[in-house]
Amino acid sequence: LGWSEAPLPDVFPPLRLEINDSEGHPSSSHQTLKGTSKWATSLENLLEDPEGVKRFREFLKKEFSEENVLFWLACEEFKKTQGKKQMQEKAKEIYMTFLSSKASSQVNVEGQSRLNETILETPHPLMFQKLQDQIFNLMKYDSYSRFLKSDIFLNLKKDEEQEESSPEAQTAAKRASRIYNT
Repeated sequence: LGWSEAPLPDVFPPLRLEINDSEGHPSSSHQTLKGTSKWATSLENLLEDPEGVKRFREFLKKEFSEENVLFWLACEEFKKTQGKKQMQEKAKEIYMTFLSSKASSQVNVEGQSRLNETILETPHPLMFQKLQDQIFNLMKYDSYSRFLKSDIFLNLKKDEEQEESSPEAQTAAKRASRIYNT
């Protein structure tokens, strides 16, 4: 089987996470841009930020391993699933997309050859946890460190630093300090 350039199936809807400030207002794009320093501290921080996930996916796509983060995200979503019927459906989607020998976006996990569809009959929120942990560790100790050295990350970081040191940003900060210090 050769690698196909075809896009991954939209089995899982895009995650729509909203980042809010301390007062519950949606975060502005200026605040989101500060993410690279947070992303660089841990893979967990990167995966908590929708923009971080988007950029990490871009990077993994170029490395032909985007399925790893998609599987991890699908497992996170699966843990929140309520109801046996919905769990069975989502578990089957995950199995068919990432774990089956015929999976369109197969992830490489230990013990995969022993997995079969019988596990889907009695789903539970943590049924994929061991496999998800394997993929997380693979990303953490392999892809993530390369991501932090990638042009994608370094260019975002440079843009962020330039924005922070721009005259407009300094002027806004001075205005804010005058407003709050009066």
